Amino acid sequence: QVQLVESGGGLVQAGGSLRLSCAASGSILSINEIAWYRQTPGQERERVASIMRGGSTDYADSVKGRFTISRDNAENTVYLQMNSLKPEDTAVYYCRAVVYATRVYWGQGTQVTVSS
Repeated sequence: QVQLVESGGGLVQAGGSLRLSCAASGSILSINEIAWYRQTPGQERERVASIMRGGSTDYADSVKGRFTISRDNAENTVYLQMNSLKPEDTAVYYCRAVVYATRVYWGQGTQVTVSS
């Protein structure tokens, strides 16, 4: 079992920055990947960024150059630094962990709103 708790969402003006946190607990040594997704009403969840156990990262084209995913192993936390935010980045952001390459766990989500 893995528990994920997101934080750091909020309201920001276009061009601003936010840093989201995903704190993991439980069987964290079994986590293969942690990814950030986002979802707007009526839309499917969109994968935003991911970081693998070995440290490799991947980003959606829409956020490349603006968002950075990183982790603090001592704090069991993955971060999503979001810069140059746009109104279209407005969404609920979710943290997802893949365990043993098959089990998937989600956090409860955190709202990000970017005003124009």
